[in-house]
This record gives sequence, structure tokens and C-alpha cells, in this order.
Amino acid sequence: MGQTITLGEMLRDHCSLYNGALQERRDAYRHASRTSIRYGMQSAQLKEIRAFDPERHGRWSFSSQQATLHRLDKAFQAFFRRVKSGETPGYPRFRGVNRFDTVDFPKDGDGCRWDATPHDPVTRVRLQGVGHVRVHRHRPVVGRVKTVSVKREGRKWFVVLTAEQEQPEPRPRTGSVVGIDLGVANYLADSNGGFVANPRHGLRNAARLEAAQQALAKFPRVRRDKRTANHRRAVEKVAGLHGKVRRQRLDHAHKTALGLVREHDFIAHENLTIRNMVRTATPKPDPDRPGAFLPNGAAAKTGLNRSISDAGWGVFLTILHAKAESAGREVIAVDPRNTSRQCPECGHTSGDNRTTQAKFHCVSCGHTAHADTVGATNVLRAGLVRLEAAPA
Repeated sequence: MGQTITLGEMLRDHCSLYNGALQERRDAYRHASRTSIRYGMQSAQLKEIRAFDPERHGRWSFSSQQATLHRLDKAFQAFFRRVKSGETPGYPRFRGVNRFDTVDFPKDGDGCRWDATPHDPVTRVRLQGVGHVRVHRHRPVVGRVKTVSVKREGRKWFVVLTAEQEQPEPRPRTGSVVGIDLGVANYLADSNGGFVANPRHGLRNAARLEAAQQALAKFPRVRRDKRTANHRRAVEKVAGLHGKVRRQRLDHAHKTALGLVREHDFIAHENLTIRNMVRTATPKPDPDRPGAFLPNGAAAKTGLNRSISDAGWGVFLTILHAKAESAGREVIAVDPRNTSRQCPECGHTSGDNRTTQAKFHCVSCGHTAHADTVGATNVLRAGLVRLEAAPA
């Protein structure tokens, strides 16, 4: 219990450092002739901050505080990068104590120490200012630990490690190649005619999540020190359900990607711009009635966006590329345009070829197949062309 309180204080003080550094950047830009403050300038002030307030900042790891400032700097870099590309991003925001859940230690041995004996089930991690914390290790750590992060999820605490490993041996060749087409009706269709059902984890838990959010909404907005135990339990209930959906989605993505990597030497998929796909429908002003708008299909687009987000394509593709690299497999992303409209038999491309969401019927040669299978077949062919054209 004592270490839990101390870990919470560590998060609170790092959150305070993050918000203070953000406030300094905002003030400098607004009131000092648009002066920009960089990470190096704020990192140089850490010694003075630690000496001025040793109780709140002096007892924690110096390198972990640098990592917190670096996190803020990355947020600003991302903000300015998106501004230059013509987007309208939100300005970096202050973090509430309950929304600042991770402290990073950039180097094992600097403010932290991962202490694990290979055959000893009891593992500890030493954190500066906290002490030795017991860790329930779910699997052995392979390689040399490079970085350590402490993360809070609800009432649970996790230690996240990155380790440097030797290059693993490639998996034995299977001689098989495959193209995949991601969707919402089916999670995945492959060029061999196989399908992976969409588990729809978010939809399956929607009713319980809605009930939990309604229960939380009954509590009025009050200050943190005025919140009751029932309010805290309602917050934890909502957070727990969101965490369950996230873990289910990750588990499904890992298992699906692992199956593909084990069975195929080469995998081709569509190069999807998911951020653009889940944008809200653009309003259509009514030219005859100022201030009014024409129907734009926003409700249907919202449902589609929710289904795309629930499928978690971005997470799956990230996991697929990582597993393929470690297994010595090749993964290529191809242009998704017309992959579901082009006939794989005669090459005729037309929007009329896809009569329904699932049915493909070529108006030129009469070829009939499942539309997702046709898409996966065309993705595989495009991927093989790119593979052959790639320099050796």
C-alpha cells in the first residue's frame, strides 16, 4: 500500500513537471515576442528545479524527468509538423493527474534497475524514490534490458521493458504467398478464399459500457477532493471496460498476425490511410436556406467510422510488420485503389463489378466471386509486382 501511494506521488510530480514546462512554452510564445523554448533549455533548468523543491522533484530520477520533458517536446514537434502539412491540429494540452499514467526511464541502471534472476519467479525492479518493487513476471525477459517504464492502468501497475536481443533465426520457408483485404463485415479475407471473422469487441461490450457511462454521468462535476467513493468506483468501472476491449483487440490482432506469419513467406496488404477513412462527413450547406444544411449521410458515416475503429486495423498492421520482421518474412503495402473493382480474370475495372458489399460479378467476362476475395487476390498480384521490381 505504501509503495502504491509513492508511485502515485511519482506520477503526480512528473505530471506537474510536464504541465509547468508546457505553461512556460505557452507564456514565452504569447508574451515574449513569440519566443520558442526548446527541450535543451528546459532540461538545463532541471538542476535548479530539483534544488528549489527537493521534496517534489529532487527525490525522483533525473533521467526520468528528462524523459518527461522530452515527451512534451515530441508533442510540440508533432504539432508543428502537422501545421506545416496543412492540417489543423490541437495545441498540446495540459494533463490531468488522472490522465498522466506513465513514467519512462531511458536507461536501465539510471534511476531504475531491473533485477531478475533467470530461474527465480520473484522479480524486483528498483525505482529511485520508491525502492524495490516486486513484479509478477508473466514470461522471462530475453536479452539485455534497455529502457524501463512504469504504467498505471486503473488500480493496476505495470512495468514495460524494451530489451536488446540478437537477431532471431528466420522461420523455415513455406513457399506460400498471400494477399489480405481488411474489412468490417469480415476482419480479414485472404487470396486463398479464407476469412477471419470480425470479433467486434467494442460492439459486444457496448451495452455494458453504456450502462457504466450512464452511471458515471449521474455524479455531478465536483472537485477532486470532494469526489466520493462511489464516484471513484464508477470511474474505475468505465476505465476497466475500456481496458478490457483494448486487451481483447490486441489479443486478436496478435493471434491473427502470428497465424499469417507462420503460414506464409510473403504477405501483401493495402496501404490504408486510416486517419482519412474515419474522418467525419463534411457538412453540406443548403444554398436556398442560409444556416441550414443538406443531408450528408453523417449518421451512416459515423457508424462506419465506429466499425473501422473497433476493428483496429492500424494496430493489426503494426503488429504484423513487427512479427514478420522477426520471422524473416516479407510484408509489402500496395495501393488500394480499384482492388475490389478489377476483375482478376479479365482485368476489367468498373464500379458495376461489385454489385453488393460481398458479391463481385464482372460485367465483362461474367466472373463471380466474393468481393473481399477478389480484393485480396488483386492485392497479392500488386504486391508480387512490387516485390519483383524492388532492387536486390
